[in-house]
Amino acid sequence: MDAITLQRSPLANDTVLRRTETTLGGVTLAATAAGLCGLWFDGQRHFPDLAQVPERRGNPILDAAAHQLHEYFAGRRSAFELPLDMSRGTHFQQTVWQALLRIPAGTTTTYGALAAQLDRPRAVRAVAAAVGRNPISVIVPCHRVVGADGALTGYAGGLDRKRRLLALEAA
Repeated sequence: MDAITLQRSPLANDTVLRRTETTLGGVTLAATAAGLCGLWFDGQRHFPDLAQVPERRGNPILDAAAHQLHEYFAGRRSAFELPLDMSRGTHFQQTVWQALLRIPAGTTTTYGALAAQLDRPRAVRAVAAAVGRNPISVIVPCHRVVGADGALTGYAGGLDRKRRLLALEAA
């Protein structure tokens, strides 16, 4: 796996964290009053510097996210019902992340097909970059996007996790 890249946290002052364990390793969940704004696997690329963000139990958004995530990994949930806060992305990134939410569990799409769906067929690289910067891994299912030939490509949490997520969803 690539080295962790810590980035200056773009998270708002009202952001709170919760850690939980999954079958694919530890994750950090982040939420604002508006909704879930982050889900990162330990060691993944594009992991923000969260040193100044408080960890808090008893936050209803984080508690619901952790509960639904555990149901997902136990095979009892295929879709998430959580408020999401994607406000830290650019308008284009938010558009791409919203499109990811429309990819059903158990299916995949390509970066090119996603770009075409957004009426930006020549923007495949920009779409791929936005997919790669998705801050809410698993719940905003960037793992469902594959290369033009169907090959597993780019996943900030690592290709092994991507493979295992798709297998869990039987895609």
